[in-house]
Amino acid sequence: MSVKSSPTPLFDTIEHLSTLRKQAKYNRSEIANNRIEEDYHYAIEFIYSYRGSEATFNAYRREIERLLHWSWLIAQKSVKDLRRHDIEDFIEFCQKPPITWIGTKNVARFIEQSGSRIINPNWRPFVATVSKIAHRKGETPSPKNYSLSQKAVQAIFAILSSFFNYLIQEDYAAINPVTQMRQKSKFIRKQQTQSVIRRLSELQWAYVIETAELLASQQPEIHERTLFIMNALYGMYLRISELASSARWQPQMGHFYKDSDDNWWFITVGKGNKERLITVSDAMLQALKRYRRSFGLSLLPTTGETTALIINTKTRKPLTSTRQIRSIVQICFNEAIERLIRDGFLEDAEQLKAATVHWLRHTGISDDVKHRPREHVRDDAGHGSSAITDKYIDIELRARHASGRRKIIKPE
Repeated sequence: MSVKSSPTPLFDTIEHLSTLRKQAKYNRSEIANNRIEEDYHYAIEFIYSYRGSEATFNAYRREIERLLHWSWLIAQKSVKDLRRHDIEDFIEFCQKPPITWIGTKNVARFIEQSGSRIINPNWRPFVATVSKIAHRKGETPSPKNYSLSQKAVQAIFAILSSFFNYLIQEDYAAINPVTQMRQKSKFIRKQQTQSVIRRLSELQWAYVIETAELLASQQPEIHERTLFIMNALYGMYLRISELASSARWQPQMGHFYKDSDDNWWFITVGKGNKERLITVSDAMLQALKRYRRSFGLSLLPTTGETTALIINTKTRKPLTSTRQIRSIVQICFNEAIERLIRDGFLEDAEQLKAATVHWLRHTGISDDVKHRPREHVRDDAGHGSSAITDKYIDIELRARHASGRRKIIKPE
């Protein structure tokens, strides 16, 4: 088949998926085994089972959609007939897809028109991006510069393996071709040392939180919310999805509560739809009091209080957009960068340009694990094991580098 044109989207958002009718048109004579309808049925059921988490749903939708497009249009096979070598071909295809399949920005798959959901002609299966620093320098994404990261390759393997296991359980496929692959290393590099945790330095965090306080004092009606968000992301290691309201989780003031020992906790639902308790420090409790005072609320929440934790300042309704929270944090980052530049900390300012919201969680964990028992940090962070928490301990790396700095090259 020609790849001069891009395929059309197959799956809508969570809200619309249950009523979505197949809108993509394919020439059935080009498809081996004529299995499109069955493939699509099992795929939509599989994806919809992950509707409990929007982020997970989106990731699974993206990878399964790409697989179906490749399987039907390029390999001309049903997914049930794919074998090990087909998966290898698919990964290689994803690493270098046709230019016509690559977009330069994320857009909705379907849009509203005259009360109906129609295909968005600007949607593409793959999206080229540039780094935050490159974007600030005026660089724009180009399909010619598209690349697939190691993390993205790992996600493909994990999601496709889960999908084929599902097809086997449903008696639709006989084998899992992903598990048959013996040389995943040709696609995934093995990491000899622990990965570097992307976090803020002590100076950068000091400037960021001070900037949030300055913004809050200048425009409290807008930035008291900013200050609380920054405190919560760092002080309780929250993920951005744990602050935004969704069908899965609606964070409320009443999720802060005091136990019988007068200790304060925050309850949240995080990654994997897992509920956890987070220790609320005295400093975080003071941040909560300040935040509530700015809204004219009592200093501390009452038992079962349903007031939304983060609200849209215009509508006064719960904030549902993670994109808006990213924008709020980025405004604070931008102001902190300008202050660092004015004070002569040019290198720190340049490094801060690459920071994302998730760095605040990493920073909070990294700072706390220096003086708190790692098991306590592990449970507050919601890590599945202490091995994950250990990645945030950089004492050995510091000692290793300190000894390495004394190594000479030319004998004295």
